[in-house]
Amino acid sequence: MFDVDTLVNSFGLFGILAIVFMETGLLIGFVFPGDTLLFTAGIMAHAENPFAPLWVLLIGIPLAAILGDQLGFLIGRRYGPRALDSQAMQWIGPEAVERTNHFFDRFGPATVTLARFVAVVRTVTPVVAGFSSMPHRTFTFYSVIGSVLWGAGITSAGYLLGEVPVVQEYMHWVIVIGVSLVLFPMLIKVTTLIRHSRRQVGTEVRETDTPGTRTPGR
Repeated sequence: MFDVDTLVNSFGLFGILAIVFMETGLLIGFVFPGDTLLFTAGIMAHAENPFAPLWVLLIGIPLAAILGDQLGFLIGRRYGPRALDSQAMQWIGPEAVERTNHFFDRFGPATVTLARFVAVVRTVTPVVAGFSSMPHRTFTFYSVIGSVLWGAGITSAGYLLGEVPVVQEYMHWVIVIGVSLVLFPMLIKVTTLIRHSRRQVGTEVRETDTPGTRTPGR
């Protein structure tokens, strides 16, 4: 049986903050299960020997989310719609972009806040906002609101669950399950991406090897 304390300490505060930052700062961040991670971090903060105090999470996680949004916005502003032609966007799929555009059409700038609570959409939203006509100040305003509500809210919900006597009694297993729910979906997504890339490369190789016309032999 592995040592859960070692696992948690290895994952650590900086690992959580890095994942939160990358989820919106880099398009590849869509592979990370942010909601589950925050909820689990809140439960862990209620453990007997927490890896980080709750107040640090309530400050650090929203800040990491805000900074990630800023990077995503700058990528969209710098590269424009070309950012949607990247390999990462091909992995994400056009459905996420269409869903993000639907949110913008329906909710306008408030999409930046609402997208925080929708997986994958929160990864695409800063980039789309960056190359759209949205002013940076407006984006930042809604980004701060969404990051605080999402980062502090979900983490606090996990912390409150940690106060339940049954959860406290089986905290060891709760942490094991929580970490598994964070890592396994991420591994599944990464494995799927690798297989998709290999199939794509194989298709391109076959298309390259197949001549457009053949000269029949005599």
